[in-house]
Order: sequence, then structure tokens, then C-alpha cells
Amino acid sequence: MAQNHARTSWAAQRVEEELTRIMNDIHRTCHETAERYGTPGDYVTGANIAGFERVADAMSAQGVI
Repeated sequence: MAQNHARTSWAAQRVEEELTRIMNDIHRTCHETAERYGTPGDYVTGANIAGFERVADAMSAQGVI
């Protein structure tokens, strides 16, 4: 999506680096969120709660809640 938006093309190595960074961020977020809410190792719970937090933060920033 970033390449398409910027109308650029990345080398395969850059694509792999970006995907690796994104996947590592997702893993870390799910892992840390699950631990913070008392369900260590439960990536489904961590992902769901992290997603909810992001939506709630965005709504709060826009003054919706």
C-alpha cells in the first residue's frame, strides 16, 4: 500500500524488511497487551484488546468519546 500510495517501487529486500518490521510490531503488541491484561501467551486476546484500544484512542482523539 505504501508503494502504491507513493507511486514508487521497492526492491524485494526492502519489501521483506518492511514486512519483517510490521510482523515484529504486531507480535510485540499482541504479546505485551495479552500480558498486560492477565492472559500471557493468548495472542487472540492480545490482538482483540490492542485493536479495541486503538479504536478507542482514535475516537477519543477525535472527540467522539
